[in-house]
This record gives sequence, structure tokens and C-alpha cells, in this order.
Amino acid sequence: MRDRIFEIVETDKSDDRISVIYDSVMMVLIIVSLIPLAFKESNMVFDVINAVTVTAFMVDYILRLITADLKLKKGVLSFFIYPFTFMALIDLAAILPAFLTALSGLRLIKLFRLFRTFRVLRTFHVFRSFKMFRYAKSVQIISNVIQQQKTPLLAVGSLAVGYVLISALIIFNVEPETFHNFFEAIYWATVSLTTVGYGDIYPITTIGRIVAMVSSFVGIAIVALPAGIITAGYMEQVQNNERNKDKK
Repeated sequence: MRDRIFEIVETDKSDDRISVIYDSVMMVLIIVSLIPLAFKESNMVFDVINAVTVTAFMVDYILRLITADLKLKKGVLSFFIYPFTFMALIDLAAILPAFLTALSGLRLIKLFRLFRTFRVLRTFHVFRSFKMFRYAKSVQIISNVIQQQKTPLLAVGSLAVGYVLISALIIFNVEPETFHNFFEAIYWATVSLTTVGYGDIYPITTIGRIVAMVSSFVGIAIVALPAGIITAGYMEQVQNNERNKDKK
């Protein structure tokens, strides 16, 4: 029984009709659950949507938890490891508002009274969108690419972080009257590195502007590197998938 549940909720087989239906239904529920976030007001329809989708997400979480050993293959230890995996945390965040509302309503724990604010609870609902990563094949391909290319991506990420910190240190000491604290310098360096340029904080001296120009030029190169790595890996992954289909 558990093996069949695992096949339905976890494995991706196009020839398993029940698994395909399950994935499709979950994808629809995820999209529907996000509809209330597009409105400021709440009504009975949105309450029903929230109740139905949260119940479905809870059932999905439980099914994945009771089959964790089949996924992680670590025996009994799998049931303790699984709740702390990335997607399990996303699943938990998707249903967390319902628990927080119940606890705060019953006033069982004073800490949870902080979460009674409607706006805070609505923010947690956004995590439901991340559940689509599990069911969208294109996202799965990108996830595989990132996993395979993690070494060069980490190298580029380290380079970007190092450059942001160095640029922040330089501009913070060049223009202390413009940047009141180091966080503002880091914010400016990050914005400049990505060539976004909001314009809320900017250097006003000649030396500071030269630093900004250099930072922008280097930022173009650094930002382009991960995009090239992911694109190349994505195309390779797609080609491999096509070859596997032809072999079948």
C-alpha cells in the first residue's frame, strides 16, 4: 500500500494515469489557493478555497511523510530527516497559516498571537507557489541543472559576494557623508552589481562615481556568468531527455 502511495505522490511516470491526475490536481489546487492573495478583501468563497486547499496540502504532506523512507532510503531515520528537507519545509509553510490561526484563536500560546494579523498570515500563503516546483517539469529541469552545475555557480556566487563586500567597503570610505552605515553601502553595491540602479542612494563625488562606473561594468560580467552556465546546462539537460525518449 505504501509503495503504491509513493508511486502516486513522488514518482514521475507519464504512463501512470493516477500519478498524472494527482500531479495535475495538486497543480490546480496550488494555483487556486493563490487567487485570494490577489484581493485585499476576504469573503466566504475565499474561505472555502483556503479550507479545501489547506486540507489537500495537509493530506499531501502526510502521504509524503509516511513514505519518507522509500524516498530517502535511510530507514527509520528518514522520517526524522524528511521534515527538514527543502520541499518538506515548503509544504509545511503552505499549511502553517491554518495552524497559526487555530492556535492564536484558541490563545493557547501567547507567541502565536503575533500571527493573528491578517497581513502576516497572507504572507505565509505565498509559500504555496513554491510547491509548483515539484510538479512543473521545466522547473525540475532547472533544479537538476543547478544541482549539476553547483560548483561553478558557487564559484560565481562567491565572486559576486566578494565583489559586493569590496565595493561596499570602498564606497563607504570614499563617501562617508552619503552612506550613513555599512548596510547602505552593501545595498548600493548589490544594486550596482546587478545594474538595476534604483537611484535612492548614489555617490555624489567624482571618485565615488568612478567607483560606481567600474562596479557597473564588472557587474555586467558577473551577472552574465551564472546565466550562461544555467543556459548551457539547461540545453544539455533537454537534449539528454530527448535522447532518453528516443531510446525508449
